[in-house]
Amino acid sequence: MLTLGIETSCDETAVALLQNGREILADVVLTQVDAHQRFGGVVPEIASRNHLQQLLPCLETALQKAQKTLSEVALYAVTAGPGLQGALLVGVLAAKTLARTYGRPCIGVNHLEGHLLAIALAETFPKPPFLSLVVSGGHTHLFAVEAFGRYAKVASTRDDAAGEAFDKVARLLGLPYPGGVQVDVLAQKGNPQAFSFPRALPGKSVYDFSFSGLKTAVAHAVAQRGIPTGQALYDLCASFQEAVADVLTKKCMAAAKQLGFGAVALGGGVAANSRLRGLAVERAAQAGLQLYLPKPSLCTDNAAMIALAGYEAHMRGERSTLALDARPTWHLEDTHGQHPPSH
Repeated sequence: MLTLGIETSCDETAVALLQNGREILADVVLTQVDAHQRFGGVVPEIASRNHLQQLLPCLETALQKAQKTLSEVALYAVTAGPGLQGALLVGVLAAKTLARTYGRPCIGVNHLEGHLLAIALAETFPKPPFLSLVVSGGHTHLFAVEAFGRYAKVASTRDDAAGEAFDKVARLLGLPYPGGVQVDVLAQKGNPQAFSFPRALPGKSVYDFSFSGLKTAVAHAVAQRGIPTGQALYDLCASFQEAVADVLTKKCMAAAKQLGFGAVALGGGVAANSRLRGLAVERAAQAGLQLYLPKPSLCTDNAAMIALAGYEAHMRGERSTLALDARPTWHLEDTHGQHPPSH
């Protein structure tokens, strides 16, 4: 069964072709970094316009790489939310048009479900139940994956998402967009103990996250000392990154142990961060937990994970109608086995 996935929730235009739910025949991602760089972040209107311009070339490239035609596609899967409304609409309308034209089913996928299931595209992946940490620019959540299609939120951030904190700190330091990648690169040259930054909500039974205080602490350090350069900049980046990775991994492993999970998976763009991955490996081993990490290209926004989530939903008998619409604030725990729905 050939599934075509489309992802346009934010600033990446992506199309993938997946054979029988696991074999990636093509996974094409066109970035918009250059378009947003001078603004220091994603501008929704620009993102939507770029999706309009890039989606067809992205589709054509994916089909060429896979050596497939649209008539061979059996299922269309598209991110329906959460995300930027205009950006989501570009992908949803394209998927519905193709599905209607070729008489194939189309299913709307929750973007976070895509990140949760990305690990299933690896050679080895956990079988439910397991605990998943999804960390990105807009989301920081712990989900209990009870089965593919059934998720319970265990914890979330009370303010900034981890990726958002990375981006805001990068802007404070005058680093180019996307800031999280820049911080990671510089941090690898620094001393993670050079600055004493806070770890919020340290209670052992509190699984929620908070990063606004950490961001404020970095802002105070910059206000007092000025924007650092050279080794001082590397040290500040390393200390900030260590604080984020420390909290994420400590809470994730503690929650897994206390809730009785034997396996933990990571997903989302921040799951590509080198220190988060390294510390997760260390702490999972210490806790006696199996850890599953998707390769970095499957952490960031991509359409292969959307194709997989759509395929799994289709195999469970779930369906979306052609009244499918974008849902910018669609919460994963509201899915309850129903792929979205019409409004």
